[in-house]
Amino acid sequence: MSQYYVYILTNRRYGVLYVGVTNNLARRISEHQQKLVAGFTKTHGLMQLVYFDEHSSILQARAREHSLKRWRRSWKLDLVDQLNPEWRDLAKELAL
Repeated sequence: MSQYYVYILTNRRYGVLYVGVTNNLARRISEHQQKLVAGFTKTHGLMQLVYFDEHSSILQARAREHSLKRWRRSWKLDLVDQLNPEWRDLAKELAL
């Protein structure tokens, strides 16, 4: 059974936020950290994983991603504050 992940990256606590979706969280975060992904995340140095959630279908994951991308910035900050109050880099807890 495939798993899909919606994630939020940042460059520092309360810094720039990026919402993405992937089917392999460890690989995708590694790509961001190695700056292999051209564009917004590379330009802003977004390598710290501060939030992710898991979905059983790509449709659910993309719907959640779309929803989070439409959220106000303050709502996203509150989400991270509630679930990861120290703004730990959750990538360190993954097998990267």
